[in-house]
Amino acid sequence: MSKITRLPVGKNKKVNLYLDGKPALRLEAEVAFREGLRVGQEIATGELEALKSADERQRCLNSAERYLGYRPRSESELRQQLKQRGFDDENITAVLESLKQSGLVNDAEFARFWQDNRASFRPRSKWLTAQELKRKGVNEEVIRQTVATIDDEESAYRAASGKARRLPESDYALFRRRLGDFLRRRGFGYEVITHVVERMWQERGGSSG
Repeated sequence: MSKITRLPVGKNKKVNLYLDGKPALRLEAEVAFREGLRVGQEIATGELEALKSADERQRCLNSAERYLGYRPRSESELRQQLKQRGFDDENITAVLESLKQSGLVNDAEFARFWQDNRASFRPRSKWLTAQELKRKGVNEEVIRQTVATIDDEESAYRAASGKARRLPESDYALFRRRLGDFLRRRGFGYEVITHVVERMWQERGGSSG
């Protein structure tokens, strides 16, 4: 058995655990508090190993929550990020399960967030939105349900609105080519592009004839 002789708080709010006067572990503050560690407490070797495991799990959770703080993430994105941070599969799986139960990780909600964000700021086609979600690791059924709400022609029109204002009004061929290329990069098909380009040109008072 060893005895806790010091529990000073160091950098980044880490708790430094001293056993018998010697540094033994640096713990996340949440772990030290949750385990009720106190000076004078005796710690067996097995308990020390358990503290190490609890600290690794807590660090994995803290890292996940920081990553989620920037924007919602898919489960696959989060798993990949935690792997890159060096956490093992057991801790990653446990942390993801906890976050899913608390609602902080939900691929259906993530897919809706992604689609809404794209629709608001960078409209794109149903096909391209599906490809983006697929790259994020979202499953096919969730993707199918999410993109079913997208109207390609309406999305193309909204995407084209800002671009069209920056194109010359006197050259239909140039207008059609540049706007068409722009919409093609957003994943829209030939028929939708043709309709939207003509609609935009007519609304600007142009004539293709």
